[in-house]
Amino acid sequence: MKKRLIAMLLLSALTLSALTGCGSSTASAASGSAESDESADSAASDGAVEVEFWYAGGKTAVNVVQEIVDEFNASQDTYYVTTVTQADYTETYEKLQAAIAGSVAPDLVLLGTSTARVLSDKNVLTDLTAYTEADEEYDRSKYIDAFFQGEDDNGKLFAIPAYGTTQVLYYNIEAFETAGIDPESIETWQDLAEAAQKIKDAGYDYGWEPMYGYQNLIDIAMSNGASVLSEDGTQVLINSEEWVEAWEAIRTWIHDDEIMTVHSGGQGWEYWYTTMDDALNGVAGGYTGSSGDQADLDFSVVAAIEQPAFDEDSESAPLAEALVLSVLESSGDAEKQGAYEFMKYFTSTSSQTKWTMATGYVPVRTDMDEDADYQAYVAENPQAAVPVSQATHGSIYPYDPTGGEIIDALSIAADKVELEGISAQEALDEAQATAQAALDEALGQ
Repeated sequence: MKKRLIAMLLLSALTLSALTGCGSSTASAASGSAESDESADSAASDGAVEVEFWYAGGKTAVNVVQEIVDEFNASQDTYYVTTVTQADYTETYEKLQAAIAGSVAPDLVLLGTSTARVLSDKNVLTDLTAYTEADEEYDRSKYIDAFFQGEDDNGKLFAIPAYGTTQVLYYNIEAFETAGIDPESIETWQDLAEAAQKIKDAGYDYGWEPMYGYQNLIDIAMSNGASVLSEDGTQVLINSEEWVEAWEAIRTWIHDDEIMTVHSGGQGWEYWYTTMDDALNGVAGGYTGSSGDQADLDFSVVAAIEQPAFDEDSESAPLAEALVLSVLESSGDAEKQGAYEFMKYFTSTSSQTKWTMATGYVPVRTDMDEDADYQAYVAENPQAAVPVSQATHGSIYPYDPTGGEIIDALSIAADKVELEGISAQEALDEAQATAQAALDEALGQ
């Protein structure tokens, strides 16, 4: 899930916390570590092919990734994956670009789909088609369609989904009870605004806290029937009535009615955790956050429901995004094969079960109902089913031929609306003009 668009190129996530790595083979991207180097040297001395993997994630997520990496390494002796964690998804992309330019790129990387598409168009990512065609176990139907977005118009498979994410509503159970609110009554954002007023009237500082940034605002616009581009892909529509109405509502609730607020700033994902803490500590009635927040939430204090429609004339359609695994074209053949083998391992049913149970992110496989552990977990933890259900009616952000300039313009507009209180019409008109100019240039119009 967050800050301006180099981060926006990620679109997900869009979704998700300040990170530090752990595990015997994890290193800092900025400085590395002797422990990681020793692990790699040991693997090399044993004859295994070293595969360097860069990724980011929340505090819990980075630990779980490392556990899966360690399990993969222990499961065979042909390949050895070493890991480098980044502060967030933005840093991953920035440092990857520098590493590519300096011919020191890793072999495998975790990216947002949009970011991966930009790099694929620059021919720096490997086409995985040859690997899947040679793999008798590969089955495209085992991946959820909404998350399988790593194939371009020419059939190049530049990424395989690692996990899905979508933003849901987490409400403070006591706050809702104190204000006399039935969570099942929240069918629209208008309903949520009314609930937020009641919660504030009941003595809480804020009724609700939308997560800072463009993503949640895009969700609300999509749930008001908005589109980013025209059907023919030549016009940017981000200042249409649907966009303006949705964003102006949020501006009003934050700045005029003062029943909502957003936290911003700080280091890394500090603002994200501050928002979460407000819901957990009873400062706010709840917040809009990532499915991946579930690992860090106390569900005796909060509960989860899906994002609603904007109003009674619309339907819920927040973004459903995938974080994807891509292989760098600059890697050697053996490293590419090793990276592919790890991708298979990470997206296996057993690894996806481990991943989603520990982190709350949405599994990317269609056959999770065949895993007894996962089914038992969902039965005992109903909040885990909320983002999965929401993803089935989520929106997919369209391919952006500008390389992210549309989302960048939206990010700037979101800051103006949420933080400065500038009218949605003014902010989005400016964003549309900037984005349309970028699109015209990209299309040669």
